[in-house]
Amino acid sequence: MHLIAPGVWLLRGLPYHLINVYLIEDVVIDGGIRWQGRWIRSQLRGRPVSKMALTHCHPDHQGVAHYLCRSLGLELACHELDVPAMEGTGPMLPKTFIVNTLGRAIAGAPREVGRVLQDGDEIAGFRVVHAPGHTPGHVIFFRESDRVAIVGDVLVNMNFLTLEPGLRLPPAMFCCDAMQNFRSAELLASLRPTLVCFGHGEPLHKTEQLQWFVERVRRRLAEKNQSV
Repeated sequence: MHLIAPGVWLLRGLPYHLINVYLIEDVVIDGGIRWQGRWIRSQLRGRPVSKMALTHCHPDHQGVAHYLCRSLGLELACHELDVPAMEGTGPMLPKTFIVNTLGRAIAGAPREVGRVLQDGDEIAGFRVVHAPGHTPGHVIFFRESDRVAIVGDVLVNMNFLTLEPGLRLPPAMFCCDAMQNFRSAELLASLRPTLVCFGHGEPLHKTEQLQWFVERVRRRLAEKNQSV
């Protein structure tokens, strides 16, 4: 476990930055795939942990939620629009073959959500910022005091084939609404974070790269619209 900001730890992954799990104070943020349960729990040993919160409900983020909440007695939190997917009363979205069929191999069991999050709520000193598009209930956790942002999959900071770092939008096939997700990336940039912590990829300290990336995509989309 690596301290990356005051009260914010990045757990060791396999490989290190492929699927990230964070600890903010006493709250676990996201839960990898279901096979990571014992690995994640071993890193939390000896630490007081009371809750687990999700940036969104996808198989590679909710995988150990049921296991950790049951074994450690944690309360589970996620945005109201992702509650059906987490509790198993609705599908994970988008409703595609990759997410709903192949995703079953790495997804965890459904789990009751004890705390339903809404935009503007606070958890462990971080404000909940609703940032939909990847899923309906995707959120960013943002700490105003030092502008640390935990952003889930609004953006990723790696190439999934080479594992090399680099900012990218998540593939459209994994998004409910790719354009809405880009608007959420614009929202993230407007927060002017000093540290960006992704679901996939190493944390970004040189956050001017975030501003450049969003502006570059914005220009590309504008040029595309003009050519239509």
